Amino acid sequence: MFDELSSRFEDAVKGLRGEAKISENNINDALKEVKKALLDADVSLPVVKEFVSDVKDKAIGEEVVRGVNPGQKFIEVVNKELINIMGNENSPLNENETKPTVILMAGLQGAGKTTATGKLGLHLKEKEKKVLLVAADIYRPAAVEQLKTIGNQYDLEVYSAEEKNRKPEEIAKDALNYANSNNIDTLIVDTAGRLQIDESMMSEMVRIKEVTKPDEVLLVVDSMIGQEAADLTKSFHEKVGISGAILTKLDGDSRGGAALSIRKISGKPIKFIGTGEKIEALQPFHPERMASRILGMGDVLTLVEKAQKEVELADAEVMQKKLQDATFDFNDFVKQMRLMKRMGSLGGLIKLIPGMNKIDDGMIKNGEEQLKKIESMISSMTLEEKQKPEVLAAQPSRRQRIAKGSGYRAKDVDKVLADFQRMRGFMKQMSNGGMPGMGGMPGMGGGNGNKSFKKQKSNKKKKGFGDL
Repeated sequence: MFDELSSRFEDAVKGLRGEAKISENNINDALKEVKKALLDADVSLPVVKEFVSDVKDKAIGEEVVRGVNPGQKFIEVVNKELINIMGNENSPLNENETKPTVILMAGLQGAGKTTATGKLGLHLKEKEKKVLLVAADIYRPAAVEQLKTIGNQYDLEVYSAEEKNRKPEEIAKDALNYANSNNIDTLIVDTAGRLQIDESMMSEMVRIKEVTKPDEVLLVVDSMIGQEAADLTKSFHEKVGISGAILTKLDGDSRGGAALSIRKISGKPIKFIGTGEKIEALQPFHPERMASRILGMGDVLTLVEKAQKEVELADAEVMQKKLQDATFDFNDFVKQMRLMKRMGSLGGLIKLIPGMNKIDDGMIKNGEEQLKKIESMISSMTLEEKQKPEVLAAQPSRRQRIAKGSGYRAKDVDKVLADFQRMRGFMKQMSNGGMPGMGGMPGMGGGNGNKSFKKQKSNKKKKGFGDL
């Protein structure tokens, strides 16, 4: 998402190294790079000009303290301004003290509004809210059916008009009456979009707003539209009045400029971001975390939250003990791989880790392919082999059968076993206070896996996998 932008910010600070103080003379080149980076990321021009001016005013004269170079100080100033321009802190959804809370979803056709409606409904359901989705988009073919499909899949109730020719505002009003009678906590209205902003669209939104009196009007913005996001936000806010935004498709090839433009243009916060096609891929927007990702510093808090959402505490404690005792087996390994898949793509998770944003996409893709290969091999193992990997060391016929069953070569199986063995040995030494070399994850480590396995195989009478 922000790979190119973070790379350009890194280039911007190179000329500041070795300086004792940030001055107007030595900061100009860095600011030019920052300006280019933001424009290339499709940030609105007025926003870029104001941002660069603010950074310059706050950076000039900053003294460099011991242990901190000017580049780091400059990045600190930029980081603070990025957070400031995006709103300083997370803005939670407004809630009505008397049920239901009404949320109106607005936006152009193709922005992912109906999907975002379902994602938001699931997000609130997970917070134990009773949610009602309202299918008020009567124009786009299959829009109502799409929302119903999402509702059925995730056990979310959907309200739609049974009779034809009902106006969207009438559907919304009827849904509100239904919500009031059925103890609904949150009503989310999916409104119609258009291919472009027009008066009829805005008038319809105003009518729906008048009958529902929403607590939130959320503008769903496709991050791929770049600088147009600023004009879109401005138009909707002036004609309808928005309270916040949901930025979608941030997992794609967008350059991320919309995230920096929306708050500045409308004065309203981004409340959620969509980071994938899966219905679960909706995250509350945290400006400080986004700034960290833009600058290539990762986002550990989001990574931790993803893990907490998927991992039961009891399971985590069991797994921790197995790792400490070096008793985890291939069943555990597959469980961890599947957990990681539920958390998102390998590439997306890696880029949340500080310092890992520079990892080549080709390497990440190769890693994902290797994990698929490993899972295929493990699927070809018997229950005994999964639970006791050491039995594979003594019987080449087992390894040959696994290779044939998974569609890979025997030496591929040997390498996975060697890497797994090395990893268990590493964990056992760590639990005993040792600090060995890490080696590698099964199928993903260095190139000496086969060599290592052959050496250990020759000593199989002395040691089993569990003893290493």
